[in-house]
Amino acid sequence: MNRLYYGDCLAVMQEMRLNSVDLVYLDPPWNSNRAYNAIYRDSTGMELPDQIEAFCDIWELTPERESVIRNMPVLMAQAGVEDAAGKLWQLWMTALRGTQPRLLAYLLYMTERLIVMKGLLRPTGSIYLHCDPTASHYIKTLMDAIFGHRNFRNEIVWKRSNPKSLGSVNLAASTDTILRYSKGDKVIFHQPYENHDPSYVASAYKYRDKNGAYRLLPLLNPNDNRPNLTYEFLGVTRVWRWTRERMQRAYDEGVVVQLTPGAVPQYKKYLTDSKGRTVTNCWTDINQAAGKEALGYPTQKPIALLKRIIAMSSNEGQTVLDPFCGCATTICAAHELNRRWIGIDIAYHAIKRVAQVRLQDEYGLVEGEHYTVSGVPRTVEGAQGLWHQDKYGFQRWAIEQVNGFVTTKRTADGGIDGRLFFALPNENRLHSMVLEVKGGRNIGINIVRELRGTLDRDEATMAGLIVMEPLSDRQHQNFMREMFHAGNLDVMGVQYPRMQVLSVADIIAHKTFLTPTVAGRGSGQGSLPLADTRLRK
Repeated sequence: MNRLYYGDCLAVMQEMRLNSVDLVYLDPPWNSNRAYNAIYRDSTGMELPDQIEAFCDIWELTPERESVIRNMPVLMAQAGVEDAAGKLWQLWMTALRGTQPRLLAYLLYMTERLIVMKGLLRPTGSIYLHCDPTASHYIKTLMDAIFGHRNFRNEIVWKRSNPKSLGSVNLAASTDTILRYSKGDKVIFHQPYENHDPSYVASAYKYRDKNGAYRLLPLLNPNDNRPNLTYEFLGVTRVWRWTRERMQRAYDEGVVVQLTPGAVPQYKKYLTDSKGRTVTNCWTDINQAAGKEALGYPTQKPIALLKRIIAMSSNEGQTVLDPFCGCATTICAAHELNRRWIGIDIAYHAIKRVAQVRLQDEYGLVEGEHYTVSGVPRTVEGAQGLWHQDKYGFQRWAIEQVNGFVTTKRTADGGIDGRLFFALPNENRLHSMVLEVKGGRNIGINIVRELRGTLDRDEATMAGLIVMEPLSDRQHQNFMREMFHAGNLDVMGVQYPRMQVLSVADIIAHKTFLTPTVAGRGSGQGSLPLADTRLRK
């Protein structure tokens, strides 16, 4: 069955069976802020405030990443990477640490995942990595090391759009790079073709008979030293491409013609027999996603692009993996081409949007019948299990369940694990609710007091606390008494407590914080009119 996973693709892929995937396509993150802004703009018409920069994927050299860097040569050796490549990694990383630490953090992130992807590919499998010029040359060096330079197949250039602006010293950019590698020497590959240009057809296929338009092509052999193919035919002696028997048979069938006596015979190639124009590594015939296909993501890829890649490097019934599935273009293309698919994304917003808007609404696919969703806790016990397994994963899940966005960067005061943004009437900016998540059992009143202090110091309008265990009656009374002092937000006569608390049981029951219209909860996602948000429970 097809599978949709919520979580970090590294953790998910490490649990998958080796040699189980035929094709990997990935469009990995670089500037997640663009995707986040797209989600909000889709439902509010406004972009996120500048604060959201703290809540995107920030590439920093944390102590955990430094540890992975030190261990990378061992990981590469275990993956079959040559020792020389591992040593080159060490030298390269040392140089980047002092000059481009954020780029180093990103390359480390990618290296860990590319090593695992190689193990998932079947021997005849391929991987396509979609990137922009910011880091494509660095990524290619990594892939040369991990997959082997001999398995480099193509650097595909896709002209995604017309140049939108000119820089003062740079040429305007309008292309993306797609790096194609195979796992081994034998690889699935089906040559793609595109439609002929009408002007080319008019000039080349200028002859016509009862069978349709055709062109005339030479029958001469480029190798002059072929005695067995040297003979006289229709009064002309040449070194021919075909044997005498095949030549005579084609002539009898009317495929070989001699325009005038003594002229070199030629053969007819009918337009109906042409597969089309051979596609090269320069793709200019596929436009950006537009119209009904466009979901508002600036980095969304057109389904035609993915259908070409999937048709080119897999067969029907085989499995396609997209570890950063985002708005599910790869999944949709795989479904239309009768491939099995696996999609992974770390954002619950993306998984929710994929499952409902694209799989269910567009294709009529039913969860449990056509695909499964894994990694999303559906019970309190499941949430507790996630907390014990991955505390940050639990925090991310809890925040995104209430339509918030996770921060990876704390303020000096702490107490901010995420933010939930919402719109107010007659204002052209978004307001926010700061969110704090506590997964432990011992939650004291001091947590509420600290969160209230954060609300007072921060530019946020509201604050929300998420706890694992439901509050006891006494805890609830104490928490409500402290939160009461933060006051209410009055919006069109509706009162919203500025501080609120939810338990995991509440979240499982689909309860959310009481706020004005939440950015990210757009049409079809349970949005309610502003005055009705008090009914959300």
